[in-house]
Amino acid sequence: MLRVDCTDVDPIKHELVVYVSDQVGAIPTLKLHDFTLSPIDDNETINRQAVITSIKEFLDSIGEIRNFAVISNSDTILIKSVYGKTIKRKPKPVEKMFSCPHCGFVTQYEVEHNNHMKIHYI
Repeated sequence: MLRVDCTDVDPIKHELVVYVSDQVGAIPTLKLHDFTLSPIDDNETINRQAVITSIKEFLDSIGEIRNFAVISNSDTILIKSVYGKTIKRKPKPVEKMFSCPHCGFVTQYEVEHNNHMKIHYI
């Protein structure tokens, strides 16, 4: 499991977690100022370099690659402002999302989530 500290890029954290988890094929878990990435299969590990590369690609796509450094330390990846600059956009409103703990399926509808969960117990 890898932890990605998003304190300096908090307004774009939700967009970043979606992009990174899709790129590396991991199950994301959002927290207050960070997110964690867990492997889909317990026997696998997450490629730290692939996570760093996808974070840099995302920052480049929004024109912020020169203002932030991506630093890896043990099981934590830190996105740190180089010049003290912070991202000044309001975060998009986040709707309540339901995630399957077995396979990572995500939906915004509780009924759909409950029906999906049933397939794991058939």
